[in-house]
Amino acid sequence: MEKLLKRSVSLHGVRVGVVVDVILDTVERRPIGFEVRCEDGRHRFLPMAAASPTDREIVIDSPFALLDTEQLEFYRAHGMPLGGRDESAA
Repeated sequence: MEKLLKRSVSLHGVRVGVVVDVILDTVERRPIGFEVRCEDGRHRFLPMAAASPTDREIVIDSPFALLDTEQLEFYRAHGMPLGGRDESAA
C-alpha cells in the first residue's frame, strides 16, 4: 500500500493532484480511498471505487470523483490513515 503514496492522480492525462495518504478500512485494513492534495492546494477524498491505479499513477474518469473536504474528514474519522501524509510530496 505504501507504493500508492506520492503517486500522481490524473484526469484524461492531466495531473490533478498527488496521493498524500491512503485511508484504510478499520476492520480489514484494505484501502477504501486516498487523500489527494489537488493542484489547487486543497485536500480531497478519492474513493477506491472511483480510482484506477496503474504502475505509475492513479487515473480518474471524472473530476466529480474527488470528494470535498467534508467527505475527506468523514473518512479520516471513520477509517484508518496509512500515515503517509507528506505535505511536501510533489
